[in-house]
Amino acid sequence: MLADTDAGNVVTAAQGGMQWGYRLLPLLLALIPMLYLVQELTIRLGVYTGRGHGELIRERFGPFWAYLSFLGLAAATIGSLITEFTAVAGVGELYGLSRALTLSLAVAFLLFLVGAGSYRRVEKIAIAVGLFELAFFIVALTASPNLADVARDAVDPRWGDTGFMYLVAAIVGATFNPWMIFYQQSAIADKGLQPGDIGHARLDTGVGAVLTQCLTAAVLIAAAARLRSGDLPANLSSIGDISRALTPLLGAMAGRVVFSAGVLGASLVAAVVSSLALAWGLGEITGYRRSLASSPFEAPWFFGVYAASAIGSAALVWFAPNLVPLTIAAQILNALLMPLVIGLLVALAMTALPETARLRGRRLWLVLSLSATACGLSLWGGLSWLFAALR
Repeated sequence: MLADTDAGNVVTAAQGGMQWGYRLLPLLLALIPMLYLVQELTIRLGVYTGRGHGELIRERFGPFWAYLSFLGLAAATIGSLITEFTAVAGVGELYGLSRALTLSLAVAFLLFLVGAGSYRRVEKIAIAVGLFELAFFIVALTASPNLADVARDAVDPRWGDTGFMYLVAAIVGATFNPWMIFYQQSAIADKGLQPGDIGHARLDTGVGAVLTQCLTAAVLIAAAARLRSGDLPANLSSIGDISRALTPLLGAMAGRVVFSAGVLGASLVAAVVSSLALAWGLGEITGYRRSLASSPFEAPWFFGVYAASAIGSAALVWFAPNLVPLTIAAQILNALLMPLVIGLLVALAMTALPETARLRGRRLWLVLSLSATACGLSLWGGLSWLFAALR
């Protein structure tokens, strides 16, 4: 869940706060129940079937839907990894470090982390790195948001504005990544959790759903507060711009260090999770051995896909410009993929679970209603912007 507050989320929230004040804040918080319900379904499926997401799709619905879901996963993962490495490079440039150095160190960290231990060890280190994201709360508090401004913007959304809807779609897409569904179900299976563990897994996920959205909200609040003060630049085109805009109240150096820690924590934990999701997903569909309990020599395809995705994405960023629009476009892609991803997840929950754990009654209708609402918002925002751009 900490990985869901990745660099794409940070950039999207900062852009949303800069352009629209606090108007997108209610949407961020309203997505918490939907985020929990979606991830809770992956817990159920992993616990009761012992299978990963891709494997279960292939088993229940056939190779076509399995490979289609994997293509969506691959597109979202590569988009996310490019975003994470762009953020890492941007943080390095704040301190005058070359992309060659920062990207090499980031890739080395990712390869060492996954190649050197069990799932439990990887999880503990990733959580420790991700907790640096708590720095975003400090950034928001020092921006001193005005509660009257928050209340006024919260009841004044701009649903008819194409630019507003574009960021609505981006926020929904940043919240619901295809790789988070593949990852959590595969991780549950890899850890070997049993039905008796489901209570603890739900608690983890509930806390994570609240935390990840509140962290994103903190970035949006900081950007909106700075907008009200008139201190933001006309456009945020890089991680450096966002840092300089959001952190001056902490002092130049302290603000830069706090913000950098948050961005690095968010980017690295998301890079670990999305790369593992891709490696697990392909393994589940093709059948190659896939487990962090194995060594790289025992599961060469699993570790090879993980390494190739990290190294390849870092290489692309080596030459890519550090532009915010590219990052936000990756979230729009997630939004457009959302109906496929959520649709398959709900279909599995209705067919693959044992009768005692299957979705039914009011809970089923709640999940369907919230899913339809979130998918509708993402499609409405993404397509309205696309049609406007084509015109």
